[in-house]
Amino acid sequence: MSDAPSMASAGKPDDAIYQTDALIAEDIDAYLEAHQHKTMLRFITCGSVDDGKSTLIGRLLYDAKMIFEDQLAALEADSKRVGTQGQEIDFALLVDGLAAEREQGITIDVAYRFFATEKRKFIVADCPGHEQYTRNMVTGASTADLAVILIDARKGVLVQTRRHSYLCHLLGIRNIVLAVNKMDLVDYSQEVFDAIVADYDAFAKEIGIESYVAMPISGFKGDNITTLSANMPWYRGTPLVEHLETVEVNSARDIDKPLRMQVQWVNRPNLDFRGFSGLIASGSVRPGDAVRVLPSGKTSTVSRIVLFDRDLEEAVAGQSVTICLADEVDCSRGDVIAAADAPPQVSDQFEATLVWMDDEAMHVGRAYWLKLGAQTVSVTVQAPKYEINVNTMQHLAAKTLGLNAIGVAEIATDKPITFEPYAENRALGGFILIDKLSNRTVAAGMLHFSLRRAQNVHWQPTDISRDTHAAMKNQTPRVLWFTGLSGSGKSTIANEVEKRLNVMNRHTFLLDGDNVRHGLNKDLGFTEADRIENIRRVGEVAKLMTDAGLIVLTAFISPFRAERQMVREMLADGEFIEIFVDTPLEVAEARDVKGLYKKAREGKLKNFTGIDSPYEAPEMPEIRVNTVEMTVEEAAEHIIRQILPLK
Repeated sequence: MSDAPSMASAGKPDDAIYQTDALIAEDIDAYLEAHQHKTMLRFITCGSVDDGKSTLIGRLLYDAKMIFEDQLAALEADSKRVGTQGQEIDFALLVDGLAAEREQGITIDVAYRFFATEKRKFIVADCPGHEQYTRNMVTGASTADLAVILIDARKGVLVQTRRHSYLCHLLGIRNIVLAVNKMDLVDYSQEVFDAIVADYDAFAKEIGIESYVAMPISGFKGDNITTLSANMPWYRGTPLVEHLETVEVNSARDIDKPLRMQVQWVNRPNLDFRGFSGLIASGSVRPGDAVRVLPSGKTSTVSRIVLFDRDLEEAVAGQSVTICLADEVDCSRGDVIAAADAPPQVSDQFEATLVWMDDEAMHVGRAYWLKLGAQTVSVTVQAPKYEINVNTMQHLAAKTLGLNAIGVAEIATDKPITFEPYAENRALGGFILIDKLSNRTVAAGMLHFSLRRAQNVHWQPTDISRDTHAAMKNQTPRVLWFTGLSGSGKSTIANEVEKRLNVMNRHTFLLDGDNVRHGLNKDLGFTEADRIENIRRVGEVAKLMTDAGLIVLTAFISPFRAERQMVREMLADGEFIEIFVDTPLEVAEARDVKGLYKKAREGKLKNFTGIDSPYEAPEMPEIRVNTVEMTVEEAAEHIIRQILPLK
């Protein structure tokens, strides 16, 4: 790329861009002060493979003489008068560097660039174009104010153009630039540009994109990047840089909305000061304003707004501050401080759009962590209502969601969270799902609304507590959870343990896997989703029985660690005792009391644990019994010794 164009060939940028250099040379303090108060625009570049995203970013840095944030940090640290001689960025070097990243596979992830012009600071996310890395594109778009969607003028609107446009709209990006790139390779043809825009416009209206700005550009030649190109006199719009410098950012629109601030941490350096720190997602606040703390609903007034070592008369959306309240209300991390007369909603059941981002498909009914800002709760996901084909916008039937799939499903959290629909508030409507065992982020989600049944069903308090039930029985409730392969001896050992507890006048109940499937779970099969639901129901029943003060014994294969952990989390600390009936597969298969292994080996019984469905052995069970070395009586005696005294 030694024949990179000169600055003159691209057209001279606006003289105001050069004033930055003069200000740095004359008064670095004045420059830094001006730079500190610039607005910030976060935007992404996206599109299909080889549409020219990296080249465009290189051209932006080169033509606009943008100054990297790390250079500014160095200037601020040195506080020296610094000129810019020798600092001119070489376009060929920039583009070659970005190309080298692509060759190394770096751009399968999101690459961030930090830079500034005289008028504004920018963070640009260079998103990968391959379909298999859609999840990475979602990551970059989730915090963006604007999206530059590139189209190769020679290829027109492609599948990935549609996919990225749909995702940008889904993620709430309302500022969209349709950059028809490589116009130099189609002789700067207005007819080609108009045809592409007409094609895109039809699709945009179909998915709900109400407005966008279309620009004919050449990232390599610099046409319409910083100045209008003489090669396309028919284009009457603004150049790209000018548009980026003047477009309204989300935080400016958010100021007019009601106050919303999620508490990130409680700031209490001494007994005389108690403040609640966080980022104001929307609205504004002044001392004396009435506020409501959610989900508790307690009200108070703002006494102070603190920023570092000074008080503010007002704080607005986009600022991170500490708010002090006039009253000692209960407020902790994850709570939301909101305008008292216009609070957000609180619920525990929702409809949401999910973008699945993990190689392992979604497990219907499995408990995941849901993280919405500073709020973290346990959540279960129901079977999708439908999956969205982003190429045709069709709603497709789906039992689960795989990698990069987008679908709509109902979700339920284990406790109420404060939220607003994502379309109204990205901070209180956007969330991620995290696998509880691996800690991987598996999905991004957008809340639509609270389910009506969540608002119509309320907890009815009762006078007789679970402690009263337990005291009447003179025992401490427990769930003794027997898990192991089919034929390991779970039911036999659990039955022996219950008999011994009964002799000791303990109040017990045994839930056996086969017995429960004759009634409560008779509608469930043995697919992975049905196995998850089977254990969820049993866990809920066991929890109710502990509320009644009982010692509950359960004998279920319960093959997945995640579901056993889900039941553990339903109960109070110490109430769930996992008992691993450790029997090797070959021993259990040799016993084959019910003839199930034989059927599974013959292919007559599908999804049988240990044969064609996995068993995830407990890693740290409270009790382990080895049925190869122990008799049933010895195993029962070992368990009784471990769990006593049970009061």
